[in-house]
Amino acid sequence: MLDKAIVLAGCAIGAGLALIAGIGPGIGEGYAVGQACSAIGRQPECKGDVTSTMLLGCAIAETTGIYGFVTGLLLIFVAPGMFTGMLG
Repeated sequence: MLDKAIVLAGCAIGAGLALIAGIGPGIGEGYAVGQACSAIGRQPECKGDVTSTMLLGCAIAETTGIYGFVTGLLLIFVAPGMFTGMLG
């Protein structure tokens, strides 16, 4: 019984830590958009190039948050069943 509680606690802690990964992309994307707005303000004729580069960068940065979210979901819903099944 104690071994299952330890597995569940470990999965819960791991899921919480994995979901913290969503903070980084939010900060990074906000900074990128701010810098893109600043660049467009300085040179409005480069709006298309700056916008497309910013969107690509934000999409790539967002994958980090998505990986953390998927990892957290797996630790909450899949891993406890797998690990408690191994315990017997």
